[in-house]
Amino acid sequence: MTDSSRRSFLKQAGIGAAVTGWSPSLQAAGANDRIRWGIIGCGQRGRWFFDDADYVCDPDKKRLAIAAEKSGVDSAHAVTDFRRILDDPSIDAVVIAAPDHWHAPAAIMACEAGKHVYVEKPCSHNFREAQQLLEAARRNKVVVQHGTQQRSRPFTIEAIAKLHDGIIGDVLVAKAWNIQRRDNIGFGKPGATPAEVDYDMWVGPAEWNPFQANRFHSDWHWWYNFGTGDIGNDGAHEIDYARWGLGVDTLPSRAVALGGKYYFDDDQQFPDTATCVFEYPKDGQGGNPRQLVFEMRLWSKNYPINCDSGVEFFGSAGKMSLSKRGKMIIRDDKNQVIEEKRAEKPPPRIHLDNMFASIRNSSKPSADILEALRSVALIHLANIAVRTGRALDFDPVKEQIVGDEDANRLLSRKYREGGHWAIPNGAT
Repeated sequence: MTDSSRRSFLKQAGIGAAVTGWSPSLQAAGANDRIRWGIIGCGQRGRWFFDDADYVCDPDKKRLAIAAEKSGVDSAHAVTDFRRILDDPSIDAVVIAAPDHWHAPAAIMACEAGKHVYVEKPCSHNFREAQQLLEAARRNKVVVQHGTQQRSRPFTIEAIAKLHDGIIGDVLVAKAWNIQRRDNIGFGKPGATPAEVDYDMWVGPAEWNPFQANRFHSDWHWWYNFGTGDIGNDGAHEIDYARWGLGVDTLPSRAVALGGKYYFDDDQQFPDTATCVFEYPKDGQGGNPRQLVFEMRLWSKNYPINCDSGVEFFGSAGKMSLSKRGKMIIRDDKNQVIEEKRAEKPPPRIHLDNMFASIRNSSKPSADILEALRSVALIHLANIAVRTGRALDFDPVKEQIVGDEDANRLLSRKYREGGHWAIPNGAT
């Protein structure tokens, strides 16, 4: 995006100081009112939310039937087109657990329909969509909760509070990791769409690709057109609470990432190995620069501190190791353990319950869409840096990559040729 088009977009969208602030919800429910909601996307993530949904939606009728049975909804409330949910005035909120390329378009449409939104991570397929979702949420005064559940977990909240209270001094570096062994998706060819799937709806506003089994259910994560790779999939959690603990509430000024397919020989387009580094400038109030590092290896089971995912925070007076698996270890600057804690898994609906409380109280949710934008920006910049093979200078005020127009264009995406009803307004 050029400087002039960026300024035009900011003016049209109202992004800036007014957008970053919080406005009370216009759709608040009473304290004793049951919030009515629907779920869009009934796959691996969606199944966490089946219990008492009022609508279920999926373009795969097999998945839809399973969701309808588990949630107990009738055939009128099991739909393949989520616009049916948005058109129902009795519905207060939606959960969006569709593939990444649908996250922001569906969430923006829900905001415009006056619905509150729980959108799975990452909240957008690209950075521009995150900007548009933030604007839509603020303009329509609805709650938008991002699916980074650690923000609602008491164990993680307590650990981050300790960091911000100075238990290891001034936190200058956060090093996050996502290490696991993924599956090879093989080499596929386009084939016949399963009869039970509305594939046109599934592709939606994305560029049209013919049906291919290894870029459909779950495997869509590894294709540029539909997903954000594992940096945006599992890495979204670690990147988010790494940034949270680091204490930065802006966007980075520089992003460097190296990676590629070091292990897998298959159709995957995203890297299986990556090392990503983000630098935050001084805050203008005497604060030091800060650095966030993210490492990803999708072919290994050799984990730091015996956890497949986590963050190490390095401060001027010590270190904290923290994992969403419920492990925290704090060491002083002599590397002596001063506190160690384990925690059980939180209730599976704790994050959704936080959103519902926000709706009732007209309060900000724990993973508000502004925090989501600041975290997913790192995901998108990392993917761009790996894809282009170049370090990126980023202007955190203008929210654009500096001096690299090819990379800057990747902050947005190409949508379906000929248009589509779900393409966000003003998308380029």
